[in-house]
Amino acid sequence: MPIPTISLSASPAVDADAEVVVLASRSTDDGPQLLAPAGFEWAEAQLRALGAKGAADELVRLADPSVDGRVVAVAGTGAAADADALRLAAGSALRQLSEVDSVAIGIPAASAAEAAALLEGAALGAYRFNEYRSKPKPPVASITLHTEFGDEELGTERVRTVAEAVAATRDLVNLSPSELFPARFAEIAVDAARAAGIQATVYAEDELEAGGFGGLLGVGQGSVRGPRLVRLEYAPDGATTSLAFVGKGITFDSGGLSLKPMQSMVGMKGDMAGAAAVFNATLALARLNAPVRVTAWLCLAENLPSGTAMRPNDVLRIRGGKTVEVLNTDAEGRLVLADGLVAASEEQPDAIIDVATLTGAQLVALGGRITGLMGDDDLVQRVRDAAAAVDESLWPMPLPAHLLPLLKSDVADLTNTKLGGVVPGMLLAGVFLQEFVGERDGAKIPWAHLDIAGPADNGGAAWGFTGGGPTGIAVRTLVRLGEELAAG
Repeated sequence: MPIPTISLSASPAVDADAEVVVLASRSTDDGPQLLAPAGFEWAEAQLRALGAKGAADELVRLADPSVDGRVVAVAGTGAAADADALRLAAGSALRQLSEVDSVAIGIPAASAAEAAALLEGAALGAYRFNEYRSKPKPPVASITLHTEFGDEELGTERVRTVAEAVAATRDLVNLSPSELFPARFAEIAVDAARAAGIQATVYAEDELEAGGFGGLLGVGQGSVRGPRLVRLEYAPDGATTSLAFVGKGITFDSGGLSLKPMQSMVGMKGDMAGAAAVFNATLALARLNAPVRVTAWLCLAENLPSGTAMRPNDVLRIRGGKTVEVLNTDAEGRLVLADGLVAASEEQPDAIIDVATLTGAQLVALGGRITGLMGDDDLVQRVRDAAAAVDESLWPMPLPAHLLPLLKSDVADLTNTKLGGVVPGMLLAGVFLQEFVGERDGAKIPWAHLDIAGPADNGGAAWGFTGGGPTGIAVRTLVRLGEELAAG
């Protein structure tokens, strides 16, 4: 769904011509401290009278005594009032507001970075998905931030582009798997890429077989809707840094013949969130004219059981020749990513990032909000810095060499997992993927792996700008990373 129209106004927020004016309050030991421009001093006494705390995700609606019919919505920031807290507060307000057409943000910003955070949070929080609702939830149509900073100083166009990329990612994950299958995802990617001036190439079954992409072919062979590999390339003139993204795009994951339990299968339309994230991050970098060369590899397949499905003990030959014995057909994401990592490596980029809803073990280890991050130390730190700058939570995990023998096969180079015993599944998947990262100038290409299995979908309570369902996680980190690598 399109994001609301976003704009800036230099006029005082008290003069805003909007149905709702959003202010903020910070939690202190003495009660809520109102963060508001001139003209709204009256609101703090009302907050205290109502017992407001200023806590994060608190939203108190007040009738504006100076403008008939206008509502003042005060969002809590918690104890902090920095850019990250303001982003979440503005997002929380827009997420909770309904039946509203126009919103003005009157929260004061001490810097352009804080102003940008407010606008971004509001745009992200306003997301609604109405594709399948007979009675759609009306989205907010316009958001105006009242600030002294101008469009160029604040970076309004960047905020808009990134918010649109996150919304587009959430839209793709929200689509019914009957509508978003590999060929359809490929069509969407090609159309959007061409509109953005990005080169797009699609490998269908014949091209995949000719190219030796045995992982994608094996995973996709159980479905009548065959696999696809999409290569996108954004190559601006003068770019001196090259970055490859690889995304897991399992448009529905039944587990294959290693069938998932019924409850575990619900939500598996979202097993393509990694591919959606790298796709939309690439588009965003192109729309922002970032001076970095980006190739994105979308590894798309549908993992279904049938008479033609991949079996346990089948041996797949991955692109480049390495063989994998399949022990669990539900450990399929790493098989399609292996093909993508080899193909990305062949082009010798400066760095490779893969993003995948890869393991349930990630959710067990880090929960639903923290992405698991593995890879080479220097690149891992760059990814951590980019994520911290946009307030996306991730945590570095090891890739212990002693785990590799657990993937020993009697007949092939590797197995795709280990059956039985206590196995650190998230780490073992990372160790498997590492085997398919190629070399450049005699050394492994810098590589990082993001396991977003939990953070890709919010199945718990809403918070900040994050409602229930798909989150669009990793898009903002990838865009920031691309910009920072371009800057050196």
